[in-house]
Formats: sequence, C-alpha cells, structure tokens
Amino acid sequence: MALSLFSALTAMTNAQITNQTINLQNTITMNSKDVKSQSVKVNGIDFFYRKLGVNNPGRPIIFLNHLSATMDDCDPKIIDELATKRHVIYFDNRGIGSTVGVTPITVSEMATDAIAFIKALGYENVDLFGFSLGGFISQEIMLREPQLVHKAILAGTGPAGGASISEMTPLVVKDIIKSRFTFRNEKFYLFFNGNTNGHDSAKKYLSRLKERKENRGKSLKLSNFSHQLKAIKSWGLQGAQDLSKIKQPVLIVNGENDKMVPISNSYDLKARISNSEIIVYKDSGHGGIFQYHESFVKSALKFLED
Repeated sequence: MALSLFSALTAMTNAQITNQTINLQNTITMNSKDVKSQSVKVNGIDFFYRKLGVNNPGRPIIFLNHLSATMDDCDPKIIDELATKRHVIYFDNRGIGSTVGVTPITVSEMATDAIAFIKALGYENVDLFGFSLGGFISQEIMLREPQLVHKAILAGTGPAGGASISEMTPLVVKDIIKSRFTFRNEKFYLFFNGNTNGHDSAKKYLSRLKERKENRGKSLKLSNFSHQLKAIKSWGLQGAQDLSKIKQPVLIVNGENDKMVPISNSYDLKARISNSEIIVYKDSGHGGIFQYHESFVKSALKFLED
C-alpha cells in the first residue's frame, strides 16, 4: 500500500515537472546576443536569418531593416522585448551581410526577395515591421501580396516619391565622412539629434549593438551598400503609389526631427492609408524608436494584438 502511494506521488510529481517543463518551454525567450543564425534556400541562395521569441506556432513578426544594416544592427532593446510576446524573425536580404549575391538596385526587387524568404519559411500570413528602407519594402509587399500581411509597423519611412527621399545619398555620404574624422559610427549623426538627449541616446544605442560578441555576421560590402543607395534614390524619384489599396492596420512611427526621411512623409502615409495610426516622438530623429524603445515596444505589442 505504502509502495503504491509512493508510486502515485512519484507519478504526480513527474507529471508536474513535465507540465512545468512544457510551460517553461512555451515562455522561454532567447536573446538576440546569443541566438544562432539559420539559413533557408531562396531561389538557390542561402538566406541567413535569426529567429527568437516565445515557443508557439503563431504568426511571426518579420523585421525588415534599414540602409546598410545586417542582422547585427538590430536593436536588442526592441527585438528582445518584442520576442517576450511574439516570434521575431530578422534576416539578411540578398547581398547583405551573411547572405551572398548581388543586392538589388530597386525596392521592388528587394520586396520580391523578402516575399520569397517569408514563403520559403512556410508562412502564409505575417506581421511586418519595416524600419526606413525596410518600410519601403514593407509597403511594396502589402501592395503586391496583401493576403500575406496581417498588420504592419512602418517606422522612420515614407512613400514612393516622398519628400526629400531621393536626396538621402549626399546626406548619408556627408555623415559617413564626418564619422571617419570623429571616430564615431555614422548612425550617431544620422539617427539622433545633435543635442544632449540625442548624444546620450546614440551612445546607449550603439553600445547595445555591440552586445553580441560571438557568431556575428559578415559586414556589408561597399558595392552592395551602393546598390541600396540607388534603390532608395529610385524610390524617391518613383511616382506615387495608390496606398489606399492597403487595408491592413498600419502603425506609423517616427521622430519629429528625422533628417533622413522627413516627418512630412509619415503624415503623408497616415493620410493615404485609411486604417492607420501615427506616433511621433518629440526631441528625436530618424532613430526615434531606438531613443524611446520602451514606449515604442509597449505601443507596438498593443497594436499587434489580435
């Protein structure tokens, strides 16, 4: 009798441990500094990506990054916090970082690659989070394959033909040259205001990008960076698209002093996408979501709730 009682208690304990383990597996989140890179074949090319977050088969957030950015340029304060509630996938598009090939010279071609990447992973419906150049690509995806997108966040970005977008190249080159003389990363100048708050936020942001010490990806080649600049200029010179076709919920976010994609572009997106809302961060620039990462993540997760 005692043995039977002991066996029963042992079985109950083991079941509790098993249930606790399952529950733990369903809530564990990896952090971006440790998560391993994976690859998937897309039209004959291995596209490298990282995936982290809660262990469930739900709809993922696909993050599309900015000009010159590889996977190592994703802000841990944003990626990791989003991953506490959702799957987050970010990747190197063709010719970027660890993904080989020649970078396209148009946003349309970049969108073609992104669509193929999403489908290669087996997803039929995703949420998009596009920052800057990634926001251009996100718009193109929504217009071409609306069934693929549930909701979208467009940060620091603007529409095709938007104000001053075609003039971004000389601005970027100027600040890259400046960064070489001051021994600072060009994002220090391009993403943040030149005041005390901006400098402090820039230092913290750039420090976070160095948190991943091992298994970092490959750097962006200058030739492919040049192709990205051509794509951006072409986007800025392109005729306006019919954004009224975008019916998905869209969250538009930017800093009020964005010098790369001026804030007027965010208001333009808001006016042309009917099912949209906008957040503008005061005393911030292109990198407003990085400066106000806590507020942004809170708003983003609320927006992305079903």
